Amino acid sequence: MGIENYWGFVLAAVLLNLTPGADTVYILSRSLHQGRAAGVASVMGISGGIVLHIVLVALGLAQLVARSPLLFAVLQYAGAAYLLWLGIQMWRSGGLGTDGAAPPPAPWGKVFRQGVVTNLLNPKIALFFLALLPQFVRPEAATQMLPYLLLGGTFVLTGTLWCLLIVWGADGIRRLLARKPQAAVWLNRVCGGLLVGLGVKVALGR
Repeated sequence: MGIENYWGFVLAAVLLNLTPGADTVYILSRSLHQGRAAGVASVMGISGGIVLHIVLVALGLAQLVARSPLLFAVLQYAGAAYLLWLGIQMWRSGGLGTDGAAPPPAPWGKVFRQGVVTNLLNPKIALFFLALLPQFVRPEAATQMLPYLLLGGTFVLTGTLWCLLIVWGADGIRRLLARKPQAAVWLNRVCGGLLVGLGVKVALGR
């Protein structure tokens, strides 16, 4: 299928997914703020964004981002602004209920779309896959889509499973802290602050 050292790629994918990054911070913030359902929707959105990135790499379109500093900058600052906006909205929203209930969640579809957008507006992800995937594709299959899609699908699968574990753990922490209303309010602000900080990091990245 045009792939070489597949199990080496699986090991690399697992290790990379275990390394905290922008997507991890986003999913963690959503889960702590709105609970398990919002966390799962965010994971699916992030995974959907990664799938689109992989398709762009397979089609050769991701190279446009690598070759255009202007396009890279536009995506970078748009993504940073979006994260800042989400963080401010989260900071200003109400705290968790004393019964452990999350704040009224946004519709599942909206949370999913927000996850997709935050991922797609991070051009570094496109460059990451542009650098990683070709290392495990045989030279004679470099122009074929199938090996890129198979490798990318493996990365998405391992990453999704790991992120779902993060959601489960974060929701447990949220329910524990929700027993103390004041702690719940501060948790709400911390989640918003994490997204604001992530937006600043994206904006200042090179």
